Amino acid sequence: MSTENEFRSGFVAIVGRPNTGKSTLVNALVGSKVVITSPHPNTTRHAIRGIVNEPDFQAILVDTPGVHKPKTLLGKRLNAVVEESLDSVDVIIICLPADEESGAGDQYIIDEIAKHPRSKKIALVTKTDLISKANLATRLASIMAMAKGFTWDEIVPVSAATHEQIDLLKKLIGQQLKPGPEFYPTNMRSDQSIEQLICELIREAALRDARQELPHSIVVTIDEMSEREKTGSRPFFDIHATVHVERDSQRAILLGHQGSQLKDIGMRARADIERELEARIFLGLHIKVSKEWQRDSKMLDKLGFAEN
Repeated sequence: MSTENEFRSGFVAIVGRPNTGKSTLVNALVGSKVVITSPHPNTTRHAIRGIVNEPDFQAILVDTPGVHKPKTLLGKRLNAVVEESLDSVDVIIICLPADEESGAGDQYIIDEIAKHPRSKKIALVTKTDLISKANLATRLASIMAMAKGFTWDEIVPVSAATHEQIDLLKKLIGQQLKPGPEFYPTNMRSDQSIEQLICELIREAALRDARQELPHSIVVTIDEMSEREKTGSRPFFDIHATVHVERDSQRAILLGHQGSQLKDIGMRARADIERELEARIFLGLHIKVSKEWQRDSKMLDKLGFAEN
């Protein structure tokens, strides 16, 4: 029989349509940047785990790709990542933006959530800083009615941008977990590898000024990473990475006039990587056209989107 002061732990899936604030929420809950963010939909492509460590609980957050109607093989595989994530979690949180009306997309995800009766279910109303209190009350009532065949365990309005109610959400997540052990050391913030994080930070830098279809066509791989012999207080890494796009026209956009755009991407990425690794780095970037990689099963496997 459990007692109130028992340590609790478990896995928490963060789901929702693209661009509903999932990644920003994960970073706010963890207290540091473990997932890249961008105004472009479907920035998250893997189920990345952020780890919330509190004195009385440990929550492993699974930040999932946005559920969407897939147009490519990559899109189908991203949706499969979400479905797999829901199968083995203790808590499911769906992000529903306060400043948007819910439609068929949100209802589809909520109906999928209903198929997992053993998981606790939290409706999170995100981006509350963009809406009035009166309109928020109406939004909360409409979300409550969307639960069919189950009842929300919690409905929580939050703003990750202003950190409003994030501490309350942490507390509520802890209360929904069952007694259990620490799955990870308490100094860990994420289970993704350094190489994964570096690839994502480079992609985030490339996404910053991207337009139209380009964001979906960018993927980054590391060709070589080595550490130089330590001479100062911080380690020094040599990193060579490839930015893959699908067409020659996209390569030209990322390269820019006389390589100016790629140089800017490299400078931004290097600063972010040095901050996250607490190290100095040399970053060499190369752009490669990997034609139609989003639709090529062999290329998807090679680029880290293997079908499970």
